[in-house]
Amino acid sequence: MEQINRKKFIKYSGIVLGALSLAYKLPDAVIKGPKLSFSTLGCPKWDLPQILDFASKYDYQGVEIRIIAGELDLNKSLWFSEANMASTKRMISDKGLIITDLGSSAHMHYNANPDRDKNFDEAKKYIDLAQRLGSKYVRVFPEKLLSGEARKASLDTIATNLKLLGNYASQVMILLESHGELVEMNELQYVMQQAENHNVGMIWDIHNMWAASKQSPAEVCKKLAKYIRHVHVKDAKVIDGKEHYVLLGKGDVPLKEAFDSLKQVKYKGFYSLEWEKLWHPELEEPEIALAQYPDALKRYF
Repeated sequence: MEQINRKKFIKYSGIVLGALSLAYKLPDAVIKGPKLSFSTLGCPKWDLPQILDFASKYDYQGVEIRIIAGELDLNKSLWFSEANMASTKRMISDKGLIITDLGSSAHMHYNANPDRDKNFDEAKKYIDLAQRLGSKYVRVFPEKLLSGEARKASLDTIATNLKLLGNYASQVMILLESHGELVEMNELQYVMQQAENHNVGMIWDIHNMWAASKQSPAEVCKKLAKYIRHVHVKDAKVIDGKEHYVLLGKGDVPLKEAFDSLKQVKYKGFYSLEWEKLWHPELEEPEIALAQYPDALKRYF
């Protein structure tokens, strides 16, 4: 057998070490890009295998589950039954995907029964399901606020309800979406401060906040960055005095300012397309909108 002299050893070692170095750098290169997901609100008729196949094909890293095959109550989906949970988790893993969060319809503004208990029960069921599924987050809504002097009481009610749910969850974080009448950054900051350290964070829906308040995304991000765990992305344009959702990059929402601000604060979560096909059937089909999103978003980065 040929003896390897010192010169050859150094040469070959350099090649091997260089290859190993490249191999270890590749994951970092992937991580530095935006992490992409989409809400199944954009494909309300699809069953779970179709959802996962599409996400994998178009280079998404995660899926946000809001509806499956027309069923909004995820606890009724056969895919999440006790008998099928193991195979469902294996199917998700085999596609190299994660479930970013489960989108409940639970509202946090109620301070009296039976409405309060009904919404708490839904949120708790979603928390339990997320823990079985291995998903990190459950989304809830703030929704409505009282007017005038009672407005602060509404904020306190939402914060109290969030803390109670956060205390119930052990392996899951409760995320309050900027939604409904709670879309002003100072009010959101107040609620988040009251619920801080109770396993509670927020979803920044960039469009929802900007469309309602016209507050600068840079200022919003600066004030709320420490609480943001997930981001909803959609674009819109005013046509004939009425707002219409449009494909990413075709509208007037100041997304670049929002994305630049998130990059500055080193946001590491998902950028999730919320294409509201379920509520707006006239929108482009998911095969168009969900396929367009990854390349359109990456242009901003």
